[in-house]
Amino acid sequence: MSVADKFHRLSAIMNEKLKRRWAACEALAAGRGGISAVALATGMSRTTIRKGLEEVGREFPELAQTIDSARIRQPGGGRRSLANSDATLKNDLQHLVESSTRGTPTGALLWTSKSTRNLAQELAQLGHEISYRTVARMLHEIGYSLQANRKVAEGKQHPDRDAQFEHINQQVRRFQKRGQPVISVDAKHRELLGNFKNSGREWRNTGDPERVRVHDFKDVNLGVAIPYGVYDLTMDDGWVSVGIDHNTAEFAVETIRHWWRRMGRQTYPRAQELLITADAGSSNGIRSRLWKLRLSDLAHETGLRISVCHFPPGTSKWNKIEHRMFNHITENWRGRPLLSRAMVVNLIGCATTRTGFTIQAQLDTHLYAKGIQVSNDELAAIHIRPDTFHGDWNYHISTPT
Repeated sequence: MSVADKFHRLSAIMNEKLKRRWAACEALAAGRGGISAVALATGMSRTTIRKGLEEVGREFPELAQTIDSARIRQPGGGRRSLANSDATLKNDLQHLVESSTRGTPTGALLWTSKSTRNLAQELAQLGHEISYRTVARMLHEIGYSLQANRKVAEGKQHPDRDAQFEHINQQVRRFQKRGQPVISVDAKHRELLGNFKNSGREWRNTGDPERVRVHDFKDVNLGVAIPYGVYDLTMDDGWVSVGIDHNTAEFAVETIRHWWRRMGRQTYPRAQELLITADAGSSNGIRSRLWKLRLSDLAHETGLRISVCHFPPGTSKWNKIEHRMFNHITENWRGRPLLSRAMVVNLIGCATTRTGFTIQAQLDTHLYAKGIQVSNDELAAIHIRPDTFHGDWNYHISTPT
């Protein structure tokens, strides 16, 4: 029987003195290295076992008669916790970590991190003797833990926010019921190309992490990659054009055009309409005249009546493409430096799921100029009909009959 098994069987019927003397005897029987072996098997400290050895060495001949139960520490014995002996400690600690005041108004914690060491130092200035380890333990006891920031505050909500969500849902269901395509569009944030750190981790040999640059300065030769995506809500697949220049309205509509030519018209050969759900800002924003002008060109080219529903300002995270397509792309290249344009395209194109979701991707090497102005006359020539509900968020673009 191993030492661990014997300790497991006997520990319940032994007091502290018997435990350390029994452990001392096992260490003596084991010979060289016995103290370490017994400590590992029982979880007792080496100091405790050495104390048992001293006792056994002095009293072993009369071991049965020398156990003095009166000197054995009873349950609950030992040094009292600081929280019990220092009446104001817990209140002072809670005051320091309260989220409403980042430390005391006049204390050093006002402009420093609330680490356990800084908290211990601040408590020392208030007259408490406490280590940073005890601070960490007490924080857990009073219900605190390490927390990261979470993006949930969307700012002031528009009064028609929920009504617009319901309007979008109704439009999507109507289009899908008629067999007409519904897509969600958006641009993923631009990615630096080169040997730069990418968030996330992947399996590698222990002690052999991917070596990347310390500073994230743009590589003038490789540039950036700008993925703009089109997600088909009905077919659960998508298209991504990887731009190399700027995220403009022309680039956004050109991506939709590529999706229609490569995927959309084969999937929907009888389509007469197209519903686009998009964010309220950026290249496909509500106020972008160029977005509407280029959509008008696309409607004229394809013969489709294009309807657009924008999400209310500040609610881009509810766009379907964010959590049904872009999350798979991010997962597929986590922890990998994006070393080239081809690598970005391949990683996007290989992003799949067990349910059969697929993405087609292509590099778009065209250069898209920024700051293109659309005149009032050009805007007036667009055949655009605002919806009866929030015409600034919902509108229809078609070719004049």
